[in-house]
Amino acid sequence: MDANSFLMGGGGAPTAKFPTIGTIVGGQITEPPTLEQQRDIKTGEKKFWSNGDPMMQMVVTVQTDVRDPAIEDDDGKRRIFIKSHMKNAVADAVRAAGAKGLEVGGTLRVRFTNELPASGPGMSPAKQYDAHYVAAAAAHLGFDQQGPPAAPPGVNPTTGEITTPPPGLTPQQYAAAQQNPATAALAHQAAAPAAQPGDEPPF
Repeated sequence: MDANSFLMGGGGAPTAKFPTIGTIVGGQITEPPTLEQQRDIKTGEKKFWSNGDPMMQMVVTVQTDVRDPAIEDDDGKRRIFIKSHMKNAVADAVRAAGAKGLEVGGTLRVRFTNELPASGPGMSPAKQYDAHYVAAAAAHLGFDQQGPPAAPPGVNPTTGEITTPPPGLTPQQYAAAQQNPATAALAHQAAAPAAQPGDEPPF
C-alpha cells in the first residue's frame, strides 16, 4: 500500500483472478511495481521460507478491460501478485522483450495455462502461467499483442532505426527505445504484410 492509499483508507486495486485455465489478465502498468512479503491466505500471517527468509512477491497494477458490477466504480485496474511459477513466466517475458524489468507504461499480460498436481494432502494444485510483456517505449509506439502498427511514427520501416522521437515520448523512453533490441525487431516487422486473422499470438 502506498502513502496515499493509507491516507485515504483504500487498499489498492482489486486482486486479479485466474479462475479457469486460459484466463488472461493484463494491460498497461499504471503505477510502479512494489515488493511485499507474502501472507498466509487463511491466517494473514507473514510467510517465511524454511531458512527464515521472508517469502516475497511483486505487486503490479495493470489497467484491464474487466468491469465487475459487484465493485462500486470499478475502473478496471487490477493487482497481479507475481510469485512462484508466475514469477518465472514474467521474468522470461521481460527478457524476451529486451527489457530490464517492469515499468509504468509497459504492457503486461499473464495467462493461466495449466495446473500441476498438489504436492501433498491438503495442498492446492500449483497453477502454471505464461506471460507477454511490451516495454514502455515500444508500447507507446503501438507495439502490443496485436502486432505493430502499419507505420510507426519516427521509425524507418526498412532499417528499423528510430529517427525521430514520437510526440509525447519522454527523452528517457526515446533513449530506451533506441537501445532496446526488441523495439528494433518489432520495427522491422512493421514493413511486413499485415497479419491475417488467426495469425495473432494468443496474447
